[in-house]
Amino acid sequence: MNIIKVIADKFQLQEQQVNKTVELLDQGNTVPFIARYRKEATGELNEEHIFGIEESLNYLRQLDKRRTEILRIIEERGKLTPQLAVDIKQAETLQALEDLYLPYKEKRRTLATIAREKGLEPLATTLWQQQSNIEPSKLAEEYLDPELELHTAEQALEGAFNIISEMISETAVYRQIVRSLTRGYGKIKTSISDKTDTGVYDIYKEFTQDVSEIPPHRILAINRGSKEKIIKTKIAGPAESILGRLEREIIHTNYQPLKTFLQSAISNAYKKFLAPAIEREINKLLTEKAEKQAINSFQVNLRQLLMQPPVKGLNIMGIDPAYRTGCKLCVIDNTGKLLQTATIYPHQPHNKQYAAEETVKKYIDQYDVRLIVIGNGTASRETEGLIANITANSPQDVSYVIVDEAGASVYSASTIARQEFPELDVAMRGAVSIARRILDPLAELVKIDPKSIGVGMYQHDVNQKNLSKALTQTVTSCVNQVGVDVNTASSSLLSYVAGVNKTIATNIVAYRNENGLFRSRKELNKVAKLGKKTFEQCAGFLRIRESQEFLDNTGVHPESYKLTHALLKHLNISVPAIDKRDSAWNTALGNIDIEELAIEMKAGLPTVKDIIEELRRPGHDPRDELPKPIFSTDIVSMDMLREGMTMTGTVRNVIDFGAFVDIGVKQDGLVHISQLSHTYVRHPNDVVKVGDIVKVKIIKLDLQRQRISLSMKL
Repeated sequence: MNIIKVIADKFQLQEQQVNKTVELLDQGNTVPFIARYRKEATGELNEEHIFGIEESLNYLRQLDKRRTEILRIIEERGKLTPQLAVDIKQAETLQALEDLYLPYKEKRRTLATIAREKGLEPLATTLWQQQSNIEPSKLAEEYLDPELELHTAEQALEGAFNIISEMISETAVYRQIVRSLTRGYGKIKTSISDKTDTGVYDIYKEFTQDVSEIPPHRILAINRGSKEKIIKTKIAGPAESILGRLEREIIHTNYQPLKTFLQSAISNAYKKFLAPAIEREINKLLTEKAEKQAINSFQVNLRQLLMQPPVKGLNIMGIDPAYRTGCKLCVIDNTGKLLQTATIYPHQPHNKQYAAEETVKKYIDQYDVRLIVIGNGTASRETEGLIANITANSPQDVSYVIVDEAGASVYSASTIARQEFPELDVAMRGAVSIARRILDPLAELVKIDPKSIGVGMYQHDVNQKNLSKALTQTVTSCVNQVGVDVNTASSSLLSYVAGVNKTIATNIVAYRNENGLFRSRKELNKVAKLGKKTFEQCAGFLRIRESQEFLDNTGVHPESYKLTHALLKHLNISVPAIDKRDSAWNTALGNIDIEELAIEMKAGLPTVKDIIEELRRPGHDPRDELPKPIFSTDIVSMDMLREGMTMTGTVRNVIDFGAFVDIGVKQDGLVHISQLSHTYVRHPNDVVKVGDIVKVKIIKLDLQRQRISLSMKL
């Protein structure tokens, strides 16, 4: 198999692009590095393409390894025919390969095995070839042997019957017929015992849907119910069609006794072997497809959450609300440094509201706080009432925002949190996390296991290894897209930089603590275990604002510094002009014929394009272009809502059947997929993303169950 050609055809790319990408991956280069700094080699493939190539490459190499192993085993057993070898070499999937290998696999003793041991395989072969019009029972009489417990023709015929049934079930072409018809026309059916409390699974009490049409989120719900032993599931193929098709493929005799015998063997093979095996296989296939969809949705949501714009230049107060144990309060400066902590008790059973208000006002004045961030957990809305009253009557311009505190408790109890704030208790660390996740969502949220962040759906029901790998890819992509200030970043953030592992990230922080701020990218070479290859991979994604080399605070890679300075000299642009954001040089750069310039400088066009873009916007943060969070100064409650109201909200989560939108009350509202647009919506992610600011209309309120139905079809 030509792996390069197969991948190129799959992604509709040139073989040269795939070949160069595979070479770069095999050399140990990271995907972000290849996508950003090896565009000439790959033909400007983006991260998505490169991740896809890497995944396909691993699969096809695994396929080739398995193919070689299967060929070896079958050949050692003396069963490898020229045609079988060709079929195995041409198999394009692991499933097709395993189908071909199935008849030669070592298996436990079966009825067919026992029949073969009694010498009945020749009888089975004769019946299978259908070249005789002799009654099957007459043929069987030749194989009677009391010593082998073959006393009657019926016993011999039963053995041949078992051999033929197993042979049919293990033949690749017949398995594919059953697989194809079941996937295309089968139905998934669920049931729940009348004695079982169905709860959220009520829809699945007597549920039937075509296998080809069932949506991914429903598969995951059924799987969860099955795991909890509430739902019983069955995948039923179109038995009549399958048996008819198998009979047409297998039976070519008109001799009725033999025809009847073979029909019975086919039916037995299907019901006893093929149907259960294909049901398991399709269930696995549906689950894998559903998990892939769920993981993909999780990745999209996570990317949008991580890429929300930071709130810069403000001192922020964070509050982790609670009743009995009090609300934990902290103040951080615009770099995330902790300035103050306190605990207030405005709610039951203490009800020290006045004292709480005075404490909040005191710190607003003392630290010039301009934004208060409230976690959305227990006592969140009561705390919002307290803060809304303060902001509404404050002489300063103070706003507040409620953020999803999902994962704050996970962070609080983590090793990272203990290292950052050894003197703080767990709850107070949560308040700091809540404040920092509005200051810089990316820098704070990377400290938390992505599965605990609260976006996506069924994240605990999918393959955890695949989920972790996908989410790590997403976090890595976001971190490298934004770039990292090496002098302020935590080891958690640094560990997601291309080429940097947890050990090197820890060593970078240790070096910084011991020697002070990094003054240049070159200084990174002094960090323990940060070798030449790691430096090559990570340097372009690390920013050093304090460096005398202004390119150290850009996305220009050190390998292109010489070219960049030559470009500036060629264009007669000074470094001070760039540092001062002089409009003249920006205009000049905007009017350059980049293709001509690349030719003049004898450099790759993609590299020159990227350098010019970095020079035009040095230190640019791509998150700054996104809409900022909505800040509030007054409170809204469920009781104030009315059907027909139009409001502005923030998308908190996007799932297969819609999107949850925060409109400023305790409960997020659901915009069902049917209410996202006046036109057909394939998937909600095509219309909205986490963090989007959207206008919605309330179409239904259920105060008793605290449910809000929204529509974006205004």
